[in-house]
Amino acid sequence: MSDGDGEATTAVLQSFLSSLSDLPAAGDETESIDRIAVLEAIKAGCAAAQAVETMRLEELRREAESAAGVPVARQGRGLAAEVALARKASGSAGGRYLGLARALMREMPHTRAALAAGALTEWRATILVRETAHLTPRDRGEIDRRLCADVSVFEGVGDRALDAEVKRLAYELDPQAVVDRHAQAAKDRRVSTRPAPDGMVRLSALLPLVSGISVYASLKKHADATVGADDRTHAQVMADALVERVTGAATVDALPVAVSVVMSDEVLLGSNGAAAHVTGYGPIPADTARDMVATSLDADAATTLRRLYKAPSSGALVAMDSTARLFPTGLKLFLDLRDESCRIPYCDAPIAEYDHADPHSRGGDTSAANGGGMCLAHNRAKQNPGWQMTTADHTDTTRHTSTVTTPTGHSHLSRAPAPPGHHDQPVSLIEQQLRALLDAA
Repeated sequence: MSDGDGEATTAVLQSFLSSLSDLPAAGDETESIDRIAVLEAIKAGCAAAQAVETMRLEELRREAESAAGVPVARQGRGLAAEVALARKASGSAGGRYLGLARALMREMPHTRAALAAGALTEWRATILVRETAHLTPRDRGEIDRRLCADVSVFEGVGDRALDAEVKRLAYELDPQAVVDRHAQAAKDRRVSTRPAPDGMVRLSALLPLVSGISVYASLKKHADATVGADDRTHAQVMADALVERVTGAATVDALPVAVSVVMSDEVLLGSNGAAAHVTGYGPIPADTARDMVATSLDADAATTLRRLYKAPSSGALVAMDSTARLFPTGLKLFLDLRDESCRIPYCDAPIAEYDHADPHSRGGDTSAANGGGMCLAHNRAKQNPGWQMTTADHTDTTRHTSTVTTPTGHSHLSRAPAPPGHHDQPVSLIEQQLRALLDAA
């Protein structure tokens, strides 16, 4: 296909996307339901087409890198991150998309065909790929044939039932591979948190089977014996017991807590009701933030107030009080507060590393303007050939911006989030032109 043909195809796809928003209203409920079903099938077909394009991208990239003399072991590095950016997803999701495309195109043709026909959703195809990843290509292909050669098999089957059936077939075909996978999975045990609505946090633990069931059974046994002693529900007793046993605190109200709360001085003093921000969680109501500070002070806790300075118009964080002796430590804390999460667009993974946009090896300075907080995956991806990152720190007119350019020449922009309590002020066209003239002077 020539470049002109490719551009024409892209234009057709964009035109089709635009036409979906211009559909006339459905005439009745039956037509509306039919449209929903057809649109779901279109989504599945698009997912299959994305798998085809993803593997074509990998093929083209490897051809180009092979011609450039890149060793085979290093070819294709950073590709998952590029796919993620194109799909407006996180870096970890990009890895899953790339793995899904490889499996569908190389080893699971029936699954790909069912997806392309709209008989299988992308998530259900992901289940099939995920639960056969530990098998040989031959066994994986056998499950693909048994489950997807006849799409009527999926009629009325839920996601959990499909997951169970794939696991059953995997064990039937290769019991040892399943045993080995279970043994390997224990190495991935971990505890994680993510924000939940209404000032709550969802604490999750991925544990081996026996350990996980034992923990839950122990908490349930305690709640069974305790519920009724006060006004707490069974679920609340279990939750409180978990906190008390893990922290060693006598009660959940006696916890030693280290929390970074960012708020404006007006919010702290009660003259402003804007939301505050908890590092690692997100926005919280002003009253909740003030209560957290007041409780810490009343409890004689080790409470520290640290001033952050922002530009009046843009709200950009520009400086911070620091009690650290080493500048890099204070700078890392500043980047944590300014960026909040990975600075690559669409990625909200926690900050794990701090790096230079303009590499230090090329003279880039260690500064807030040239620095950024990043997750592990994206910090590794941007080290690959063809990746470039630039930053701008026009603190009076806009917040810190970061632009990442991928090997295909596509650019993606991210801007540091506004600090708590700040709202961007509209800027007139005349003011924009005046600022541009002043910057050029």
